[in-house]
Amino acid sequence: QVQLVESGGGLVQAGGSLRLSCTFSGRTFNSYTMGWFRQGPGKDRYLISAISWTGATYYGDSAKDRFTISRDVAKNTVYLQMNNLKPEDTAVYLCAATTRTGLQSSEYDYWGQGTQVTVSS
Repeated sequence: QVQLVESGGGLVQAGGSLRLSCTFSGRTFNSYTMGWFRQGPGKDRYLISAISWTGATYYGDSAKDRFTISRDVAKNTVYLQMNNLKPEDTAVYLCAATTRTGLQSSEYDYWGQGTQVTVSS
């Protein structure tokens, strides 16, 4: 059974940065595409970035030019570096894993509990 544990959220002022981490355990990390989703209050969760086991990356419009996804195979961890944060980035950020393409939330089989990111203006 895959387990995912996120960390790194918190309160930051607009224009600031945070790095989220997601530690993977239970299966072979390199077999999975990893995704970062966010879910604002009263909103659906949606994919903001993903990285395949080959290192190919995807960024949604809200993440382009500000966020960077990466993975450290030795540490079984995926990161999301978030720069120039805006108040509209405030949300719960969730890590997820799939053995499929990973461009749809329905493809993800395993989810973390999420970490809160709050950006003040």
